[in-house]
Amino acid sequence: LDLSNCSLHSVPPGLAEATTAIVLDLTENPLTALPNGSFLGFIHLQSLAVPLALQCPGGSDAWQDVTADRSSRLCQGQRNACNSSVGLAWPCPENSVCAPDGPGLIQCLCASPFHGYKCLREDTFPMLLFGGILGTATVFLSLLLWGTQQRKAKTP
Repeated sequence: LDLSNCSLHSVPPGLAEATTAIVLDLTENPLTALPNGSFLGFIHLQSLAVPLALQCPGGSDAWQDVTADRSSRLCQGQRNACNSSVGLAWPCPENSVCAPDGPGLIQCLCASPFHGYKCLREDTFPMLLFGGILGTATVFLSLLLWGTQQRKAKTP
């Protein structure tokens, strides 16, 4: 994805839709900063060129090779933050696994069969029980309302 020399003063909002990009060029733009989370979901990004004034997103630890020339900085080979020797500030809760979510970013995904808040719930949602209770309550209330409203109905 070549966005070089596009007179960008900030990261375009539509960039979030390009998470499958492998190569991204933002050089020759008057960018002053890359907001945190600008590259959220960019797990396939392997080469990123930014103006020399900017650092690589996630820092140099998020990339295998960072090189700078006269006008740009090239960040190559995105590292998996889950396999990093640097300790994570927010480790994943029990019953979950770490997954990369962009340069220097991680996400915690619930391990099967766990789900819900902090992956504390096990198994699946009890759909049959929920549907049975909801259906029974609906039929009961419908019959109750039908019976109580019959006396108010005018007969022709």
